[in-house]
Amino acid sequence: MINLPQQLSLSVNLNDDATFENFYAPAQTHNAMVVQGLREQLDGKSEAFVYLWGAPGCGLTHLLQAACHQAQEMGLAVQYLPLRDLVGYAPDELFVGLEDLDLVCLDCLPSIAGRPDWELAIFNLYNRLREQGKRLLVAAEHSPRELEISLEDLRSRLQWGITYQVHSLSDEDKQQALQLRARARGLELSDEVAQYIIQRLPRDTNELFWQLQRLDHASLAEQRKLTIPFVKKVLAI
Repeated sequence: MINLPQQLSLSVNLNDDATFENFYAPAQTHNAMVVQGLREQLDGKSEAFVYLWGAPGCGLTHLLQAACHQAQEMGLAVQYLPLRDLVGYAPDELFVGLEDLDLVCLDCLPSIAGRPDWELAIFNLYNRLREQGKRLLVAAEHSPRELEISLEDLRSRLQWGITYQVHSLSDEDKQQALQLRARARGLELSDEVAQYIIQRLPRDTNELFWQLQRLDHASLAEQRKLTIPFVKKVLAI
């Protein structure tokens, strides 16, 4: 991650847990193919522009940040921009010099739909990155054809390159994903406790992982294992 253009007083941090290894995508599944496609984008083996879309909680932000982590490990210059948090900034200032980077990731694309200044700025950024042979990875909740973009030229550009739909996880897969994330944190999360959490919390994976982080901190502070009574007390469920 580098400083944003024009020294804007803005800090966009990556989640340390957001890696390809921590993304639950068993071999031979559709989402495993998506992860492989993103790796190939970084390796320069596929299109430089990739568009991800899927339902809320399917892992779009995780994948964009995982791509940034992987790119940094490869020695590439990257920038992750969550557009939902940045709409108060002037896009032309925000995007200055981004074409000099190796990878730009734009999250929450629908946040700028219908904003002429933002749509034009992203269209121009797309063209500059393409001219420089750099990579662009974007994410939205809808496919390019369904996205409510007013600028026809941008709508057209978003349909170039490769588009991947990220599939939402079943409840069983969410349990496995939660246990994978727990192991990455050094936590032992039994099937029984994982099922208890899944059944009593919103099915959104972002919420599940946030609550797991709370459990991690509480477990460390109190030196307790993750049992149903302990989980019930900490999460008040």
